[in-house]
Amino acid sequence: MRRKVTVVGAGMTGGTIAQRLAETGYIDVVMIDIIEGLPQGKALDLAQSAPVIGFDARIIGTNDWKETAGSDVVVVTSGVPRKPGMTREELLNTNAAIVRDVCQRAIEHSPDAIFVMFANPMDAMCHVAKEVTGLPRWRIVGQGGMLDSARYRTFIAWEVGCSVEDVHAYVLGGHTEATMVPIVSTAMVAGIPLA
Repeated sequence: MRRKVTVVGAGMTGGTIAQRLAETGYIDVVMIDIIEGLPQGKALDLAQSAPVIGFDARIIGTNDWKETAGSDVVVVTSGVPRKPGMTREELLNTNAAIVRDVCQRAIEHSPDAIFVMFANPMDAMCHVAKEVTGLPRWRIVGQGGMLDSARYRTFIAWEVGCSVEDVHAYVLGGHTEATMVPIVSTAMVAGIPLA
């Protein structure tokens, strides 16, 4: 039996996540967004790429939460993007309202789902999701550390002029400027320490 994953937000992040999930070939994907036509168009593009890329997945684009019912995982990418000069903390009030609404609707239709949060500021949005859904904390996952580590590895690769696959480096802490800590002492390129 295939797993069902709902991706909330059909923008660049949501569309990319939906494509990567669909490409596994064992997950059916529902993309939902408040913008009429956006998730439907992206879902159609993804579905039509299946014969070319070589995967088999059911991909639905919708504006109706009923289509998301029974999802095993809900990936939340919705929210207002951070603008130049804006801190993650300034996003808090606007995105907290969006995440509250999204999580309330999602938990009503998929009460057994695990929530994966990509909305910013990510750490605070995980807390909002936990409050709204009442789920235990192990069912709400934030992806900030993974994203920050990927960015750190990419910047090192660019600076050194090597493949990102040769870089091993990590960022710990919260997904904010104040709490993000790149672990320089363990950063390596092709097994050679940078520090």
